[in-house]
Amino acid sequence: LVFRVIRDIFTRDIDKMVIDVPEEYQRVKEFIDSYIPQLSRRVKAYDGDDPIFEHYGVEIEISRALGRKVWLKSGGYIIIDQTEALTTIDVNTGRYVGKRSLEDTILKTNLEAVREIAYQLRLRNIGGIIILDFIDMEREDNRRKVYSALQEALASDKAKTTVSHISPIGLIEMTRKRIRESLGRTLCEPCPYCEGRGYVKSSRTICYEVLREIRRAFTGATEKKALVTVNSVVADMLYDEERQGVEELEREFQKKIVIKADPNLHQEQYEVVMV
Repeated sequence: LVFRVIRDIFTRDIDKMVIDVPEEYQRVKEFIDSYIPQLSRRVKAYDGDDPIFEHYGVEIEISRALGRKVWLKSGGYIIIDQTEALTTIDVNTGRYVGKRSLEDTILKTNLEAVREIAYQLRLRNIGGIIILDFIDMEREDNRRKVYSALQEALASDKAKTTVSHISPIGLIEMTRKRIRESLGRTLCEPCPYCEGRGYVKSSRTICYEVLREIRRAFTGATEKKALVTVNSVVADMLYDEERQGVEELEREFQKKIVIKADPNLHQEQYEVVMV
């Protein structure tokens, strides 16, 4: 990993490389002295008391790089959403209201967002199709300023980028060459609870599914009781807010419904067994 970083990232643009493992520092120093001697003085050994990531604020940057919302210094923010097909980045003014006209506020927020977007694309290794949704600007010259600022911010990006012109409603479609997996895919895995969807069915929706499943199980059954095993949250709702639906089924079919709560069940999982 260390030598891949040297190959891909360690160039004249980098002020210094700091290494906290003495053995690795020695190996890297010898390599740099032999092959890139002009950068030798930029390789430093870390001997601080705090963990190196904590000392340089890397942990904070990693957490920031994995979140959807990134705050701008002005009080605005951007929202980054990645899917299999593309990445969307939405710019919002947030808390920033400005001291002059609304158009000036919007322009300042968009220009600040441009710099952050270029940084986040590199930080997160985002590639493929990217849709940028800037805040609408009425003036054409302001749209040109944002477009030019984006091209300038991307000029130092080692990954090849192509940028379409900004639309009247502030949309820019761009592509960035996918060099390697994004930071999110490298450091994270799909949520085992929602399986990467980012959402689960609500407990009320599951209640209605369970009631329909009970109706299907009751129809034509000779057994007099249904044992219903559900997640604890769903069980609470069936006992409380949706109790009327349970009682109506019991009266209609003259059968008993026993609800069992299982906290280990996924919220969307349930079982209806006639006994």
